[in-house]
Amino acid sequence: MGRLMVLAAIAGGGYMLYRKFINDAEAVTARGEQKRAEQKNGATGTLVKDPATGEYYVKKTDAP
Repeated sequence: MGRLMVLAAIAGGGYMLYRKFINDAEAVTARGEQKRAEQKNGATGTLVKDPATGEYYVKKTDAP
């Protein structure tokens, strides 16, 4: 029974790491596509409308 629990814990941890890897890869791909689109259009940033104030601002990236 103990071996089964250890195996289940290893499998669960592996699955969690796999999902994190996939989510990170999708985020990197999306940022790359956004940068490619900005370069194609000659834009220097993406404008986002603030729903509270109705003003537009340049979208901030979470990566440095």
